[in-house]
Amino acid sequence: MTDEAQARIADLVKTNDVVLFMKGTPLFPQCGFSSKAISILDHLGVDYETVDVLQDQGIRQGIKHYSDWPTIPQLYVKGEFVGGSDIMMEMYEAGELHTLFGKSEAA
Repeated sequence: MTDEAQARIADLVKTNDVVLFMKGTPLFPQCGFSSKAISILDHLGVDYETVDVLQDQGIRQGIKHYSDWPTIPQLYVKGEFVGGSDIMMEMYEAGELHTLFGKSEAA
Protein backbone atom coordinates (compact mmCIF):
# COMPACT_ATOMS: atom_id res chain seq x y z
CA MET A 1 0.00 0.00 0.00
CA THR A 2 1.43 3.34 -1.05
CA ASP A 3 0.91 6.81 0.27
CA GLU A 4 0.04 7.82 -3.29
CA ALA A 5 -2.82 5.29 -3.43
CA GLN A 6 -4.10 6.46 -0.04
CA ALA A 7 -3.98 10.09 -1.20
CA ARG A 8 -5.90 9.23 -4.39
CA ILE A 9 -8.52 7.31 -2.40
CA ALA A 10 -8.90 10.18 0.07
CA ASP A 11 -9.30 12.62 -2.83
CA LEU A 12 -11.97 10.44 -4.51
CA VAL A 13 -13.90 10.06 -1.25
CA LYS A 14 -13.74 13.79 -0.46
CA THR A 15 -14.56 15.13 -3.94
CA ASN A 16 -17.56 12.90 -4.71
CA ASP A 17 -20.77 12.97 -2.66
CA VAL A 18 -21.34 9.29 -3.46
CA VAL A 19 -18.57 6.98 -4.61
CA LEU A 20 -18.60 3.21 -4.99
CA PHE A 21 -15.32 1.31 -5.15
CA MET A 22 -16.27 -1.80 -7.11
CA LYS A 23 -15.04 -4.59 -9.33
CA GLY A 24 -15.82 -3.62 -12.91
CA THR A 25 -18.06 -0.83 -14.16
CA PRO A 26 -21.76 -0.05 -13.70
CA LEU A 27 -22.47 -1.52 -17.15
CA PHE A 28 -20.22 -4.54 -16.63
CA PRO A 29 -19.87 -5.38 -12.93
CA GLN A 30 -17.28 -8.12 -12.45
CA CYS A 31 -18.80 -9.71 -9.34
CA GLY A 32 -22.26 -10.30 -7.94
CA PHE A 33 -21.69 -8.05 -4.95
CA SER A 34 -20.72 -5.10 -7.16
CA SER A 35 -23.75 -5.81 -9.35
CA LYS A 36 -26.03 -5.78 -6.29
CA ALA A 37 -24.54 -2.46 -5.09
CA ILE A 38 -25.08 -0.84 -8.50
CA SER A 39 -28.67 -2.14 -8.62
CA ILE A 40 -29.43 -0.59 -5.24
CA LEU A 41 -27.97 2.81 -6.18
CA ASP A 42 -29.71 2.79 -9.57
CA HIS A 43 -33.04 1.84 -7.99
CA LEU A 44 -32.70 4.79 -5.61
CA GLY A 45 -31.93 7.12 -8.52
CA VAL A 46 -28.75 8.35 -6.85
CA ASP A 47 -26.01 10.15 -8.76
CA TYR A 48 -22.76 8.38 -7.99
CA GLU A 49 -19.21 7.87 -9.17
CA THR A 50 -17.53 4.48 -9.40
CA VAL A 51 -13.94 3.36 -9.20
CA ASP A 52 -13.01 0.06 -10.86
CA VAL A 53 -10.51 -1.45 -8.43
CA LEU A 54 -9.55 -4.09 -11.02
CA GLN A 55 -7.88 -1.34 -13.06
CA ASP A 56 -5.51 -0.26 -10.28
CA GLN A 57 -3.86 -2.68 -7.86
CA GLY A 58 -2.82 0.18 -5.56
CA ILE A 59 -6.44 1.29 -5.18
CA ARG A 60 -7.65 -2.31 -4.88
CA GLN A 61 -5.41 -3.01 -1.89
CA GLY A 62 -5.39 0.54 -0.56
CA ILE A 63 -9.17 0.84 -0.19
CA LYS A 64 -9.19 -2.13 2.19
CA HIS A 65 -6.70 -0.35 4.43
CA TYR A 66 -8.37 3.04 4.02
CA SER A 67 -11.68 1.76 5.38
CA ASP A 68 -10.33 -1.10 7.49
CA TRP A 69 -12.89 -3.22 5.60
CA PRO A 70 -11.67 -6.39 3.85
CA THR A 71 -14.09 -6.66 0.94
CA ILE A 72 -15.16 -4.81 -2.18
CA PRO A 73 -17.49 -3.11 -3.11
CA GLN A 74 -17.32 -0.23 -0.67
CA LEU A 75 -19.74 2.70 -0.59
CA TYR A 76 -18.83 6.17 0.66
CA VAL A 77 -21.38 8.95 1.12
CA LYS A 78 -20.22 12.50 1.84
CA GLY A 79 -16.80 11.23 2.89
CA GLU A 80 -18.12 8.56 5.26
CA PHE A 81 -17.74 4.82 4.78
CA VAL A 82 -21.20 3.20 4.63
CA GLY A 83 -20.34 -0.44 3.94
CA GLY A 84 -20.36 -3.18 1.36
CA SER A 85 -23.22 -4.69 -0.62
CA ASP A 86 -24.64 -6.71 2.29
CA ILE A 87 -24.82 -3.64 4.52
CA MET A 88 -26.24 -1.63 1.61
CA MET A 89 -28.98 -4.25 1.14
CA GLU A 90 -29.82 -4.27 4.86
CA MET A 91 -29.96 -0.47 4.92
CA TYR A 92 -32.05 -0.42 1.73
CA GLU A 93 -34.57 -2.92 3.12
CA ALA A 94 -34.80 -0.95 6.38
CA GLY A 95 -35.33 2.33 4.50
CA GLU A 96 -32.08 3.76 5.89
CA LEU A 97 -30.47 4.30 2.47
CA HIS A 98 -33.57 6.20 1.35
CA THR A 99 -33.12 8.49 4.34
CA LEU A 100 -29.37 8.80 3.79
CA PHE A 101 -29.95 9.96 0.21
CA GLY A 102 -33.02 12.05 1.03
CA LYS A 103 -35.27 9.85 -1.12
CA SER A 104 -38.86 8.84 -0.49
CA GLU A 105 -39.28 5.10 0.11
CA ALA A 106 -42.19 5.18 -2.31
CA ALA A 107 -39.91 6.27 -5.17
